[in-house]
Amino acid sequence: MTVKYVFAVLVLTVLANTAAHAQVAVTGKTDTAGQTAMLKSADPKLAANKKLVFDFWREVLEGRHMDLAPKYMAESFIEHNPAVPTGRKAFMDFFGSKPPLTIQPAIRKSVVSITADGDLVILAFAEEHDNPKDKTKKYTTTWFDMFRIADGKLVEHWDPELLH
Repeated sequence: MTVKYVFAVLVLTVLANTAAHAQVAVTGKTDTAGQTAMLKSADPKLAANKKLVFDFWREVLEGRHMDLAPKYMAESFIEHNPAVPTGRKAFMDFFGSKPPLTIQPAIRKSVVSITADGDLVILAFAEEHDNPKDKTKKYTTTWFDMFRIADGKLVEHWDPELLH
């Protein structure tokens, strides 16, 4: 499988959640059992890659435990979001201004899928926003973060917007 295949699957997932005349809400899992079920794979390497990203997200990003970043991130970590600096130390400085939180057993956000293909892992999340056509209504959409893994560490990250 290639990166193009992974992105095609992601696009089809998003399109599958959209009806012709009315949106079908994007839903995900917030419970530990639902999210950990997404970590399974017949390929042990893919399962390990999914778990690495899952734990990094919970412990470092959501839990703000920047002291754990070296456990998950290569020193030369590449960040493609222009609002976030590249490199592990720069990442830790950027996200380390707030005090740590209790690490939760599940990701706090609603997870639609955790997909792995080779050295790439994609987290897809359900998000709710104000409807720009009617501020009294909401709509849901899908957000994604993609990581590349090498030698058991996160080495690269992509997401679709500046910051979330």
